Amino acid sequence: MSEKIKKEEKVEVTENTNNLEIATNLNISEDVIGIIAGLAASEVDGVAGMTLGFVDGINQILGSNKKYSKGVKIELDGKKVSIDLYVNVKYGVKIPDVAWSVQNSVKNSVETMTGLEVSNVNINVQGIIFDKKEKEKAVPVVDEDTEE
Repeated sequence: MSEKIKKEEKVEVTENTNNLEIATNLNISEDVIGIIAGLAASEVDGVAGMTLGFVDGINQILGSNKKYSKGVKIELDGKKVSIDLYVNVKYGVKIPDVAWSVQNSVKNSVETMTGLEVSNVNINVQGIIFDKKEKEKAVPVVDEDTEE
């Protein structure tokens, strides 16, 4: 199920008047792209964590442990990659702003680290996470010493 991208590069090294050409094959696994995308997304402020999609949930039950790439779905098409992210956001953040930041962070990280072109990054907000401190702040406090 894990596809690999083969990238062929020709590196030219000029040394005085001699030209040396080296051909290299680079294989990048979908799992590596998923880890890069998952880490980049989780570092954005407002993201509370990644969630497991249906397939990831079944894989985890059956023993596949993809801790860093959970909540990430990768589709490869040649040298283009499409990424779907399933995230939980923190309560009180502007979801469109967080989604925009996640898209930019993931796109830049994957393109910089792999050299692949990211065609799209789809953000799927699966839930809102409430901070325990936020719940305590939401309860109104009545001051008994105030006069009306």
